[in-house]
Amino acid sequence: MRKVADCREFPSEMNCTLAISGEEEEVVRAAAEHAVSVHSHTDSKELRDQIRSGLKDELILQHT
Repeated sequence: MRKVADCREFPSEMNCTLAISGEEEEVVRAAAEHAVSVHSHTDSKELRDQIRSGLKDELILQHT
């Protein structure tokens, strides 16, 4: 199942609205890169663990 990391779920002074979806490892990697480059976090195991714990399953609307 695809996962989603959504910046709106994390407190931010920037009011960032970016959402990243894909396979879990892709999302964790991309979200960590985003957190470092945009939000000035330091890439670490703790950051990636925090991102991973905040992932949600992607909801897919099926059209009939």
